[in-house]
Amino acid sequence: MSIDDDVALLERVPTLRLLGTAALRVLAIGSEQQEFARGSVLCRFGEDADCGYIVQRGAFRINGDDGSDYEVIAGPGTLIGELALLVPMPRPSTGTAMELSTVIRITRGMFQRVLDSDPAAARRLRDDMAARVSQLASDVALVGSKLSL
Repeated sequence: MSIDDDVALLERVPTLRLLGTAALRVLAIGSEQQEFARGSVLCRFGEDADCGYIVQRGAFRINGDDGSDYEVIAGPGTLIGELALLVPMPRPSTGTAMELSTVIRITRGMFQRVLDSDPAAARRLRDDMAARVSQLASDVALVGSKLSL
């Protein structure tokens, strides 16, 4: 794929779209593509997360190793490891390729350099994340109030 194709894919990711085309071009140039055969592990629960992945082609099964039935299928345009782009943390789940799949790998360091170089983009990202956390807190409060009835 070309850089323009990668930028177009990154623009499909709501979180990344906030950064703007110039920042996405830098990310596309500074990132790497990785290919995974069916059954290959993209990331493992508990390992240090130092990057995010955007599914370019194929699909990954994302599931926790906590005994729950939690499972998500991540297809093209999905960002896996969003918080790992911002803070050091352990992986909260394991991702396994369901078929021959390709991802764009963006390191936290590269992402941080893009944010440092574009304060307006960093503010847009901060504001979006604050709105999502606020909505999540409201949702949790609503569920809590229904459970205590």
